[in-house]
Amino acid sequence: MLVVNPFYRDAKAPVVDPGANFSDPKIREVLIPMYKKLDHKNSMSDAQAYIRFIDAQASVDTKRKIGTAGYCMGGPLIMRTAGAVPERVGAAASFHGGGLVTDQPDSPHLLIPTSNAQVLHAIAANDDERPPTVKGDLVKAYKAVGMAAEIEVYQGTLHGWCPPDSSVYNEVQAEKAWSRLLNLYKTALV
Repeated sequence: MLVVNPFYRDAKAPVVDPGANFSDPKIREVLIPMYKKLDHKNSMSDAQAYIRFIDAQASVDTKRKIGTAGYCMGGPLIMRTAGAVPERVGAAASFHGGGLVTDQPDSPHLLIPTSNAQVLHAIAANDDERPPTVKGDLVKAYKAVGMAAEIEVYQGTLHGWCPPDSSVYNEVQAEKAWSRLLNLYKTALV
């Protein structure tokens, strides 16, 4: 397992203090400029470097596929990782992922045809209400290339519902999402 600091360009981890909340304007002032550096080019390059690092470890069986998972801003990162190294990534999962479908020419969903990963998109109910076309756009994109993907709106959830320390944690739905991730990894990472 590799847990990366996506903000390594700007700061060593931990980037913010434990218990920091993204709803705090001061925390957003710190994180948003760093997040903006996670553009398509940097994300793709980072993904390739991370996987080269993993594959260089003696304990890694490079014949087996890699899984990736991300929360919120990690949603686009999992899609870019799956698109950047399709021969290695067998599973990709996003939980309340934001920015999966945009109107930009480097939108993460445009990488779907380059990916070989089995995918889970666990969508927060209130995220589905804001840009309600995202779920449908994802379904169409996967269907267009003949790829099955598990795309579900988790009823009664708010953006950020998965982490236990979140103010909107939904234990029942988070456990469901976790079980879906474990199932994905069990079937896709063989």
